[in-house]
Amino acid sequence: MKPLPPAVIVSACLLGLKTRYNGKDALNPELLKSLKDKNIIPVCPEQLGGLPTPRPRCEITNGGGKDVLEGRAQVMDEHGKDVTANFIKGAEEVLKTARLTGALEAVLKENSPSCGVHVISRGGARTKGVGVTTALLKKAGVKATGV
Repeated sequence: MKPLPPAVIVSACLLGLKTRYNGKDALNPELLKSLKDKNIIPVCPEQLGGLPTPRPRCEITNGGGKDVLEGRAQVMDEHGKDVTANFIKGAEEVLKTARLTGALEAVLKENSPSCGVHVISRGGARTKGVGVTTALLKKAGVKATGV
């Protein structure tokens, strides 16, 4: 039996799944081509954390994902509801998935409060920072690439 190719965690929206906050996708055909020899594991941390799709837009209040994990920042939706627990739970589920599948790499959606690798959104503008899921994956030694 032929062994499976290496597993890679991928933001589900980048694969064309309609998991984004607005119920749309962020399909990236070039990414799909680049991952053709990998065992793709699609994830949506917000859904895994119990949030619906579509859902209100969310942002990290200050700092980044590491600050959320360490209790110094919160994730709030556009209506002022604290959804921090959902984001932490989703990040933990993605890490659990990475461990179960042996994934040591993740390709994640930039500008996301969960998946941003270099950039997250705050106040409707892009700002330097990492999302909650990205922070947890990096802490566990999973290499994260942003798209």
